[in-house]
Amino acid sequence: MLLLLLVFAAGMVSGRIAAWLRLPDVVLFIAAGMLLGQGLHWIAEPSTSLTNQLVLAIGSALILFDGGRNIRLEGLKEVGITVALLSVVGVLATAGLAGTAAHLAFGLDWTTALLIGAVISSTDPATIIPVFRQVKVKRRLRETVESESAFNDATGSILTFALLAALMSGRPPAFGPIAADFVRTAALGLAVGIAFALAASFLVAHIRWGVLSEYAAIAMIAAALGAYLAGELLHASGLMATFAAGIVWGNSHAFRLPMQDKQLAEIGHVADNATVVLRMFIFVLLGSQVDLPLLGQYFAPALAVVLTLVFVARPIAVWLSAAPDRRARWSRKELLFMCWVRETGVIPAALAGMIAGRGAPGAERVSAVVFMTIVFTILVQASTSAWLARKLGLEEKAAAE
Repeated sequence: MLLLLLVFAAGMVSGRIAAWLRLPDVVLFIAAGMLLGQGLHWIAEPSTSLTNQLVLAIGSALILFDGGRNIRLEGLKEVGITVALLSVVGVLATAGLAGTAAHLAFGLDWTTALLIGAVISSTDPATIIPVFRQVKVKRRLRETVESESAFNDATGSILTFALLAALMSGRPPAFGPIAADFVRTAALGLAVGIAFALAASFLVAHIRWGVLSEYAAIAMIAAALGAYLAGELLHASGLMATFAAGIVWGNSHAFRLPMQDKQLAEIGHVADNATVVLRMFIFVLLGSQVDLPLLGQYFAPALAVVLTLVFVARPIAVWLSAAPDRRARWSRKELLFMCWVRETGVIPAALAGMIAGRGAPGAERVSAVVFMTIVFTILVQASTSAWLARKLGLEEKAAAE
């Protein structure tokens, strides 16, 4: 209960300060965690504890579900090729280039280095979506970046766990088995998530058989957690399952299961508050677990990996993914904006915590790079996104004029 109250108090105060400073709230959540953990020693929750692992599992599942819930299938038609390529080719290119930088900077073996690249290869819908509430850009550009951030969290997590399994087994990673495992876990995760969401939507929205219509928000949470748990028990991707469930739930009208306005309002309120609470917990706990001496020891190589990620890997990933999409006809300014807007947040933080909780070799280096990536991408990139959009003339107001 003390941990609960400390996180709530720190999260609310940090959120108000972040709004006043016009910064993403996760930066202040991390700072509050460092103060309460490393400074005052009021929070001492190790990454291996049951509480921390439970927060990471539930938090990552519900946040990914919410990311999928906010994707509109009709909005993906125009930019679907770009989003698909960013979520697969972009993730693989980013993981490979960032992993190469980790190999050279830290002198790590290739498996551990690629694991670091895989963890930081995805972006974060829980961070990017609030950014676009402040930065009003063209609709298709916003939908592309938001959709990518939700899709690539799932693919990045699958790649991470495949490399983690190879690392824990002591065998070098082989492309064939990893690719096969990637396809299997992703496909099975998709099937599980779609099945759970369709069943839950049917029981909530069907005119005759909607026996759970009065419990729409609770059914949503049950569908998200149920899809995640079923995916894990079936040795599939639980994160892909909960993400797919979120897409189906958010587009239930496309499956002839439209929800009432009252249900949609209730679901929206519950989902928004739940994701805020879980972001508070994940980032406050992450800040409290930061090992400042260790971070200082790895500062230079971790910064080298982050700079490679931002200024080399991301532009290459965007070019490889957007150039083949002739239908979208991206302008140079739109591509430049996509290169810059790629905040790292909840899912990489959760993956780093899970890796540390399993006692994987090199987990401390993974945590150092993830922490550095989160701070740099949110503090530097997210805080300058509005300025860049205005400079490039990509704001909705500028487009209308």
